[in-house]
This record gives sequence, structure tokens and C-alpha cells, in this order.
Amino acid sequence: MAAEDVQIHGSGQQVRGRHFVEQAVASPGLTVLDQRTHALFAAGRVVVSLAQTYRRDATGEAAVQGASKMRRLAEGRIVQLWGEQDLHGLVRGLAMLPAEPIDSQRRRGVTGWPASTARCTAR
Repeated sequence: MAAEDVQIHGSGQQVRGRHFVEQAVASPGLTVLDQRTHALFAAGRVVVSLAQTYRRDATGEAAVQGASKMRRLAEGRIVQLWGEQDLHGLVRGLAMLPAEPIDSQRRRGVTGWPASTARCTAR
């Protein structure tokens, strides 16, 4: 159970409050069919690698989303939570995006990058 003021880190954001965890679990139009833990490691924090199978209610399409979560506990409650999940893979698997990659350069009429931008140098 998450603490009321749990601190959440992920997707480039940092927020505080259990209601954010509750919102993440409730995804309108999607039903979680299965959740499997692939690895669990505890050493000061609990790290979990998991896969969730979702069904898109409107179409019946199903897809698996991989995720990694890390939790810090205090007094039996989650007080900090870090997590990332493969949202792009999920929406592609649910047929909510085209199956082929989107080529943003071709859409803009750009055929290639200048040679000077292709190099990366460490400083």
C-alpha cells in the first residue's frame, strides 16, 4: 500500500500523492488481463520487472506492456516510487498507432541529415 503522500518519479515527472498511483491503475477503455512479475530484487529498495497484458475494450485487441518499477518502503508503506513502462509498445500492440514506424523526416520532406550532424563527439 502506498503512503498518502508517496513521492512518484517517472516519465520525466515528479509528483506526490497516492491519487496519482490510483489514476495510473485506472485506464479508461483498457482492462488489465494479467500481470506477471519476471524478476524481484530487494536491497534497500524493491526492484520489480513485470509485464502486464491489457485488452482494449472497444476492439478486443490485447497487448503486453513491459515495465520496471522501484519502490522504497518505510513502516510497511511505499514512500517513493520510480517507474517506466513501454507505453509506445502498448499502444502499437493495441492497434492505436500504425504498425510501421513513423518517419518524421520524410513527412517534412527532409531526405537526410547533413553530414555535420551525423557525428557525435565526446567532450
